[in-house]
Amino acid sequence: MISSFRRLTLAGLLLAAAPVAAQTAPATDSLAIRRLYDEALLRGQSYDNLRELCTKIGGRLSGSPQAEQAVQWGKREMEKMGLDRVYLQEVMVPHWVRGAKEKGRATGAKGKGVDFNVCALGGSVGTGGKLKAQIVEVHSMAELAALPADKVKGKFVFFNRPMNPVHVETGRAYGEAGDQRRSGASEAAKRGAIGALVRSLTLTHDDYPHTGTMRYDEAVAKVPAAALSTNGADQLSQLLKADPNLQFELDMSCQTLPDVKSYNVVGELKGSKYPDEIITVGGHLDSWDLAQGAHDDGTGCVQSMEVLRLLKASGLKPERTVRAVLFMNEENGVRGGEKYAELAKAANEKHLAAMESDGGGFTPRGFNIEADAATVRKVQQWQPLLRPYGSAEFNAGHAGTDIGPLKAQTKALIGFDCDSQRYFDLHHAATDTFDKVNRRELELGGASMAALVYLMSKYGL
Repeated sequence: MISSFRRLTLAGLLLAAAPVAAQTAPATDSLAIRRLYDEALLRGQSYDNLRELCTKIGGRLSGSPQAEQAVQWGKREMEKMGLDRVYLQEVMVPHWVRGAKEKGRATGAKGKGVDFNVCALGGSVGTGGKLKAQIVEVHSMAELAALPADKVKGKFVFFNRPMNPVHVETGRAYGEAGDQRRSGASEAAKRGAIGALVRSLTLTHDDYPHTGTMRYDEAVAKVPAAALSTNGADQLSQLLKADPNLQFELDMSCQTLPDVKSYNVVGELKGSKYPDEIITVGGHLDSWDLAQGAHDDGTGCVQSMEVLRLLKASGLKPERTVRAVLFMNEENGVRGGEKYAELAKAANEKHLAAMESDGGGFTPRGFNIEADAATVRKVQQWQPLLRPYGSAEFNAGHAGTDIGPLKAQTKALIGFDCDSQRYFDLHHAATDTFDKVNRRELELGGASMAALVYLMSKYGL
């Protein structure tokens, strides 16, 4: 039993020590974060890992041989890091295949034809040979709904609504214009159309069509849906003005095959004090098949892996368990994210936070946070520590698709946020290749993620 004198003495010592701890902790954290950035900028591995993933494996659409190769690559690379545990989580994923290169051609009344760069939207049915019909152009779902039935029936509906360039945050423009890609085919079919042509979701003007997932309403007929490049959409619109009876011929051989077994790849460092509290950081391993899936989302995968390597290489043993997850099937199903959350719930795991990188490997800006107001304020207290590195924009906002299913099981969902101005130039297009990624920007992003993970691991939420 401690005497009254000793209790008073001990209390006085603790009170005296408290200001010292409060003063030295930020300095300690600042030095630790500096070590993470030094390691990333001097010896970062994200860029080299991305080169191997993109140039040796390439596009990794769910269900493809390349997706399976990527799973084995991710497992092998994390095993090389000497983590405490590396394992796979089985998940059944959709298996859509594009088939032969798509063809599109517009023909006027005089028989003169103009070829267009087109690509099938992910999940679309094929045309069953060449499909030819007149075109009706619309700029919104409301405009389509207002058209008389005879203006739509038996035609292609051409959705030609550009992304709104006035939004500084390009993700907002993408979200606003995305309904025409996601549900345009079914809305067209409801009016009797035989197919849908959709302007690519990008702010740039070029000749590359952008694919992306679309979903059918099972209550209506499934009609084929293809994307046009932005230049192609502008050209088709001008041709229609000159000849309203213009016909379009589309040829696509895409199809959906039975589901295929695949995996999430998981690697973790066990927490030194609170191993049962988990911080997940991840990106999606699958990509569309038109390119190498560099920014979407090879960069997020290698940055998530790098978070673990940076902590380990810098000697910063996390107090809470940090787990990197390479999710499968974000692009056309989110099956990997759903399976991860399902298994976490079944195991009664305690998830403190989940972080996702799926906005490209561009210059870091900060983080978007999905949490209650008190937790958002808690995370924002760390802004000064990341301000010297340009990653101090901490805002409430959408965190990510793959970690979304964890929302009810975790304190906070956090999305790594980087400069978005170039992302949709490449997103889902044939231009999303390794050469479009800047080494320094990529490594800075991994360090930013590692810094916030370090702070959450040390202080909790």
